[in-house]
Amino acid sequence: MAWGRKKTSGRREPRFGIAAALAELRLDPKDRIPSADDDKPKKASKRKIDNDDHEEPAVERKPRESGSSRRRGKTSGLSLGRLVYWCAVLGLWAGIAGASVVVWAGAHLPPIQSLEIPKRPPTIEIVGADGSVLAQRGEMAGANVSLKDLPPYLPKAFIAIEDRRFYSHYGVDPYGILRAAVTNLLHRGVSQGGSTLTQQLAKNLFLTQERTLARKLQEAELALWLERKYAKNEILELYLNRVYFGSGAYGVEAAAQRYFGKSAKNVTLAEAAMLAGLVKSPSRLAPNRNPEGAEKRAQTVLAAMADARFITDAQAQASMAHPAASVKPAGAGTVNYVADWIGEVLDDLVGQIDQSVRVETTIDPKLQSIAETAVIDELAAKSVKFNVSQGALVAMSPDGAVRAMVGGRNYGESQYNRAVTAKRQPGSAFKPFVYLTAIEAGLTPDTVRQDAPLDIKGWKPENYSHEYFGPVTLTQALAMSLNTVAVRLGLEVGPKNVVRTAHRLGISSKLEPNASIALGTSEVSVLEMVGAYAPFANGGLAVSPHVVTRIKTLEGGKVIYARQPDEANQVIEPRNVAMMDIMMEQTLISGTAKKAEIPGWQAAGKTGTSQDFRDAWFIGYTANLVTGVWLGNDDNSPTRKATGGGLPVEVWSRFMRAAHQGVAAASLPNSQMTGPSLAQIASQITAPMPPPVQAGAPRSARAAVRPEPAAGLDGWLMDRLFGGNR
Repeated sequence: MAWGRKKTSGRREPRFGIAAALAELRLDPKDRIPSADDDKPKKASKRKIDNDDHEEPAVERKPRESGSSRRRGKTSGLSLGRLVYWCAVLGLWAGIAGASVVVWAGAHLPPIQSLEIPKRPPTIEIVGADGSVLAQRGEMAGANVSLKDLPPYLPKAFIAIEDRRFYSHYGVDPYGILRAAVTNLLHRGVSQGGSTLTQQLAKNLFLTQERTLARKLQEAELALWLERKYAKNEILELYLNRVYFGSGAYGVEAAAQRYFGKSAKNVTLAEAAMLAGLVKSPSRLAPNRNPEGAEKRAQTVLAAMADARFITDAQAQASMAHPAASVKPAGAGTVNYVADWIGEVLDDLVGQIDQSVRVETTIDPKLQSIAETAVIDELAAKSVKFNVSQGALVAMSPDGAVRAMVGGRNYGESQYNRAVTAKRQPGSAFKPFVYLTAIEAGLTPDTVRQDAPLDIKGWKPENYSHEYFGPVTLTQALAMSLNTVAVRLGLEVGPKNVVRTAHRLGISSKLEPNASIALGTSEVSVLEMVGAYAPFANGGLAVSPHVVTRIKTLEGGKVIYARQPDEANQVIEPRNVAMMDIMMEQTLISGTAKKAEIPGWQAAGKTGTSQDFRDAWFIGYTANLVTGVWLGNDDNSPTRKATGGGLPVEVWSRFMRAAHQGVAAASLPNSQMTGPSLAQIASQITAPMPPPVQAGAPRSARAAVRPEPAAGLDGWLMDRLFGGNR
């Protein structure tokens, strides 16, 4: 190197500090990372090189390998390695995820060591006043039956159709699961299930019916636990005594009783096959609802039994030729309306039922049968003529004990209880509360009021016949159900007082205190009305309509509820009861319910027809029974002029005449009266109705208004018996 060479750039002074350091950090071209352009031929540099500069000798470069061939080799090896690696990773994570799900499912189960076979679902056995079983509610569970007591073909029917490998698996059957999966895949849907009998038992005992992966895993875990804890025959026996068969029946004993009216120990081969076929879809295949579906499924079970060599082909063919038939269980009719009502009131009486109980009731099975026949037969004969589709009846003793109840004409078609739940306008059947309020205000049955057209702020109530009779007694007005007199009385005593009277006697529904309340425009139930009429039949005591007398546990017979007698609560003065009985007795003698007389018995009551003939009522009573009948349509459509004095009276009379046969006759309470009987007094005061007077007739055409007698029963009796001389 020439040390004295003069630089064209001038003298370079030395520098110190950060600037000097940065200058020393300048990159040389040789420090640069090679790029693809480095392989290209270099162009000659335009810079003139001094003769004194030294050049590095050129290095001969070797030609590079083909990039594509090199990458192909590396990629092939890398792809295979990566595939193996990721498969291993995914497999590991899948295993971890599966194990986590299993652990999670198990964690949501109660501790295995604390698991016990749960108690049977509670049964509610409902019996009548005579001790006979009327119905069963809740979850109907029969008594446990031992496997050895059952005919051999009964458990074999379940094994053949549900789990043919029952005795060879350990609670979960992989073969069965695979077979079901293949079958479902071929059928493109769920046509088979892979659950074993043990899994089904685990589900029925401990789990819900939801279909989720977690629930299936829990089911499998519990099935394995059951198999470890119990022998195969014990599991099969548990299964047969707990599986659901539809119609509220749990276990083969309950199902055999429910569908065939016999013990499971006595079922035939055809009946056993039908029972085994039900567990697939008990609600859909129940033979009392779908006999064709149940029979077809039973044939499938018989074929499976023959295929498994549990029975011969000849036995299968013989049973198919004579299929099982469901029998009508006892109490399958309208008594079910009573049973449903009892189910509703039990919670108020004893709270939640957690053990099987026997409910003793006031229902008289004989009267229940008579009531059912009366309602159904009369509707069958005349429902089309009067365009009436439904009816209801409630009969109770004067102390409020319900003896019979019909909530509709066909429980199988409609479980809606029209005797308890439905509320309809009572029409003129509500008028006794108006007249009682008037009697309590000092009027008497012989008090005279005017029957004439009425206009109340544009509302013009009319009588049913559109005729008016001028001056009439209260007895005549009530017996003939004259609307204008009832409205006048209601306004005279005050609608609010009428409402108070009705509520005092037992009406619990809301009543509107307006002028039309006298004509029964507020809606009430049949049960309410019958209960509110009971004080007229018992001397004026309030009653609480009731049906349950005692509740005992089925096991042990421990009494957990016993009804206490009602406290004597006088809601109507005895003398006022006597006057009301006289007036309402005339309804049956000379009024709108002449057909309702019961030979040998003193009876009273009131008819009712709501606006546009939508509801027809009759409520009548003797000293033995208070019975109310309602007829109409569920959609509140008008009937074809069905009135309370027509079809309801016929139903009532048919029931009451049969109900009183063989019962010693008794008169209505005479209260504290002495001397002449009410019947004798009634015969003296009953006067024929005056001829009708057309609206607008001159005053002279109307009957003279008789002077009003002294107020109160005593004065009224003196006037009737002694001509007013005291």
